[in-house]
Amino acid sequence: MRLEKRELGSTGFKATTLGIGDIADRSVPLEKCVATIHRAMDFGLNLIDTAPGYEQGFSETIVGTALRGRRDGMFVIDKIDELGDPVAPQVDASLARLGLDYVDLFAFHAVSEVNQRENLVAPGGGMEQLAGIVKTGKVRYRGISSHHPEVLRRAIESGCCDVVMFPIGPFCDSRYLEEILPLAKQKGVGSVCFKTFGAGKLLGDTTGYNQPLAARPRGKFSSGGKDSPAEPSLPRLSVAECLNYTLTANPDVALLGMSFPNEQDAAFEALAAFQPLTPQQMAETRARAEIAIEGKGPCWWNPPV
Repeated sequence: MRLEKRELGSTGFKATTLGIGDIADRSVPLEKCVATIHRAMDFGLNLIDTAPGYEQGFSETIVGTALRGRRDGMFVIDKIDELGDPVAPQVDASLARLGLDYVDLFAFHAVSEVNQRENLVAPGGGMEQLAGIVKTGKVRYRGISSHHPEVLRRAIESGCCDVVMFPIGPFCDSRYLEEILPLAKQKGVGSVCFKTFGAGKLLGDTTGYNQPLAARPRGKFSSGGKDSPAEPSLPRLSVAECLNYTLTANPDVALLGMSFPNEQDAAFEALAAFQPLTPQQMAETRARAEIAIEGKGPCWWNPPV
């Protein structure tokens, strides 16, 4: 199948509809993690995300290793985790772990309180420091990731962000979909959206990340392979139901954590069969997600209304 590409805001980069989310688990050998990324790249995905805090830098090591000899044509996103610390040393440390001369976007990570954003845009703050680093060529674009609609609204309107990263999925605050995504499109700011699967909670009995997808029927993208967990016993949604919701919302990129081949297969199958949902189908999916998420732990990406 031919992957759709669209402009990532005003960056000039044409990104694939799906992006490669965090792939980092220290219990999995580096070579296997790299092979998982290569599998997604071979399918055609051309945007990848990492952060220093993902497995204490192991994610950056994996991404950097995977990109050796394959850097061209890839849009690389990394994060600045320590919001109150000087930016330049954090950028240099990330580039060293990646083994790269530059990344395309550094996003301030988890800026989910209004005062954090205000500090970033203050004179001499993080955004101004990062703008100086852009001039050195170590990074091309600036942005934030956030779990708060008001923070995102102010960030987009400030003109400091080339790309914003935020949740859009069946169990995500409606303001992300109804207010933030349209505003980003209006302002020419790229949108990279996550939490399609509700941190895995919508797909099974899991209460968090790093839980392999339960066994599914094999399809044309399926490679078979290692054993998968037993079918979940709690209410859940399918990969296709979740992904159809996010793709219908139509962000520039849906960033998925696809750490296992069968997770990738399920996402590729869903993408190949995607048809936009009607408003009624969107509402029905949201209603089922409320049932599927119950009792599976905190949903930190939804702030109080």
